Amino acid sequence: MESTNESLFEKAMQNYQSGAKAIDLIKDFETITSTSPNQSAGWTCLAWLQLLCDKPESALRSAKNAVKLNGQDPQARINLSLALLETNSKGVREQINSIKQMLLMVPEYEKELKTSILDGLERKPNWKSLLKIKEWLEL
Repeated sequence: MESTNESLFEKAMQNYQSGAKAIDLIKDFETITSTSPNQSAGWTCLAWLQLLCDKPESALRSAKNAVKLNGQDPQARINLSLALLETNSKGVREQINSIKQMLLMVPEYEKELKTSILDGLERKPNWKSLLKIKEWLEL
Protein backbone atom coordinates (compact mmCIF):
# COMPACT_ATOMS: atom_id res chain seq x y z
CA MET A 1 0.00 0.00 0.00
CA GLU A 2 2.89 2.37 0.74
CA SER A 3 4.21 2.25 -2.84
CA THR A 4 0.70 2.88 -4.18
CA ASN A 5 0.43 5.86 -1.84
CA GLU A 6 3.84 7.12 -2.95
CA SER A 7 2.68 6.84 -6.56
CA LEU A 8 -0.48 8.80 -5.74
CA PHE A 9 1.65 11.44 -4.00
CA GLU A 10 4.00 11.74 -6.98
CA LYS A 11 1.10 11.89 -9.44
CA ALA A 12 -0.72 14.52 -7.38
CA MET A 13 2.47 16.60 -7.13
CA GLN A 14 2.99 16.35 -10.89
CA ASN A 15 -0.59 17.47 -11.46
CA TYR A 16 -0.10 20.42 -9.11
CA GLN A 17 3.15 21.42 -10.80
CA SER A 18 1.43 21.13 -14.18
CA GLY A 19 -1.07 23.75 -13.09
CA ALA A 20 -3.99 21.68 -11.80
CA LYS A 21 -6.41 23.63 -9.64
CA ALA A 22 -5.96 23.24 -5.90
CA ILE A 23 -9.59 22.26 -5.39
CA ASP A 24 -9.14 19.35 -7.81
CA LEU A 25 -6.22 17.94 -5.79
CA ILE A 26 -7.58 18.13 -2.25
CA LYS A 27 -9.27 14.70 -2.44
CA ASP A 28 -5.98 13.09 -3.54
CA PHE A 29 -4.13 14.54 -0.58
CA GLU A 30 -6.96 13.63 1.80
CA THR A 31 -6.55 10.04 0.57
CA ILE A 32 -2.77 10.24 1.00
CA THR A 33 -3.03 11.55 4.56
CA SER A 34 -5.72 9.06 5.56
CA THR A 35 -3.76 6.07 4.25
CA SER A 36 -0.35 7.35 5.42
CA PRO A 37 -1.08 9.61 8.39
CA ASN A 38 2.60 9.80 9.37
CA GLN A 39 3.71 11.27 6.04
CA SER A 40 4.42 14.89 6.86
CA ALA A 41 4.76 15.92 3.20
CA GLY A 42 1.18 14.83 2.54
CA TRP A 43 -0.11 16.98 5.40
CA THR A 44 2.04 19.91 4.25
CA CYS A 45 0.62 19.72 0.73
CA LEU A 46 -2.94 19.27 1.98
CA ALA A 47 -2.65 22.34 4.21
CA TRP A 48 -1.30 24.41 1.30
CA LEU A 49 -4.17 23.33 -0.96
CA GLN A 50 -6.72 24.05 1.75
CA LEU A 51 -5.25 27.52 2.21
CA LEU A 52 -5.41 28.15 -1.53
CA CYS A 53 -9.08 27.12 -1.44
CA ASP A 54 -9.93 29.43 1.49
CA LYS A 55 -10.41 26.61 4.01
CA PRO A 56 -8.31 27.99 6.88
CA GLU A 57 -9.82 25.87 9.67
CA SER A 58 -9.10 22.65 7.79
CA ALA A 59 -5.67 23.99 6.84
CA LEU A 60 -4.91 24.72 10.49
CA ARG A 61 -5.55 21.09 11.45
CA SER A 62 -3.49 19.79 8.52
CA ALA A 63 -0.62 22.23 9.13
CA LYS A 64 -0.47 21.33 12.82
CA ASN A 65 -0.18 17.65 11.85
CA ALA A 66 2.60 18.46 9.37
CA VAL A 67 4.62 20.43 11.92
CA LYS A 68 4.05 17.80 14.59
CA LEU A 69 5.44 15.14 12.23
CA ASN A 70 8.33 17.25 10.92
CA GLY A 71 9.09 20.42 12.83
CA GLN A 72 12.15 21.03 10.64
CA ASP A 73 10.12 21.62 7.47
CA PRO A 74 9.95 25.36 6.84
CA GLN A 75 7.07 25.00 4.35
CA ALA A 76 5.01 23.22 6.99
CA ARG A 77 5.68 26.13 9.35
CA ILE A 78 4.78 28.70 6.67
CA ASN A 79 1.49 26.86 6.14
CA LEU A 80 0.88 26.84 9.89
CA SER A 81 1.66 30.57 10.05
CA LEU A 82 -0.77 31.25 7.21
CA ALA A 83 -3.50 29.17 8.84
CA LEU A 84 -2.93 30.88 12.19
CA LEU A 85 -3.19 34.30 10.56
CA GLU A 86 -6.30 33.40 8.61
CA THR A 87 -8.06 32.00 11.67
CA ASN A 88 -6.94 34.90 13.89
CA SER A 89 -5.10 32.45 16.14
CA LYS A 90 -2.04 33.03 18.29
CA GLY A 91 1.43 31.63 17.66
CA VAL A 92 2.43 33.24 14.37
CA ARG A 93 5.53 34.97 15.77
CA GLU A 94 6.86 31.68 17.15
CA GLN A 95 6.50 30.05 13.73
CA ILE A 96 8.16 32.98 11.92
CA ASN A 97 11.08 32.93 14.35
CA SER A 98 11.50 29.17 13.82
CA ILE A 99 11.54 29.64 10.05
CA LYS A 100 14.12 32.44 10.36
CA GLN A 101 16.34 30.11 12.42
CA MET A 102 15.98 27.38 9.79
CA LEU A 103 16.96 29.82 7.06
CA LEU A 104 20.10 30.74 9.00
CA MET A 105 21.04 27.11 9.50
CA VAL A 106 20.09 25.89 5.99
CA PRO A 107 20.36 28.81 3.53
CA GLU A 108 19.23 26.52 0.66
CA TYR A 109 15.70 26.69 2.08
CA GLU A 110 15.45 30.31 0.94
CA LYS A 111 15.18 29.40 -2.76
CA GLU A 112 12.51 26.76 -2.05
CA LEU A 113 10.47 29.16 0.06
CA LYS A 114 10.73 31.97 -2.49
CA THR A 115 9.49 29.55 -5.17
CA SER A 116 6.62 28.45 -2.95
CA ILE A 117 5.63 32.01 -2.12
CA LEU A 118 5.73 33.00 -5.79
CA ASP A 119 3.55 29.99 -6.63
CA GLY A 120 1.08 30.93 -3.91
CA LEU A 121 0.83 34.51 -5.15
CA GLU A 122 0.36 33.37 -8.74
CA ARG A 123 -2.43 31.00 -7.74
CA LYS A 124 -4.00 33.41 -5.25
CA PRO A 125 -3.04 36.98 -6.18
CA ASN A 126 -2.93 39.56 -3.40
CA TRP A 127 -2.94 36.85 -0.70
CA LYS A 128 -2.63 39.21 2.26
CA SER A 129 -1.41 36.64 4.79
CA LEU A 130 1.24 35.31 2.43
CA LEU A 131 2.40 38.83 1.59
CA LYS A 132 2.80 39.52 5.33
CA ILE A 133 4.86 36.36 5.81
CA LYS A 134 6.98 37.17 2.78
CA GLU A 135 7.71 40.58 4.28
CA TRP A 136 8.42 39.22 7.78
CA LEU A 137 10.83 36.63 6.40
CA GLU A 138 12.36 39.23 4.05
CA LEU A 139 11.99 36.90 1.05
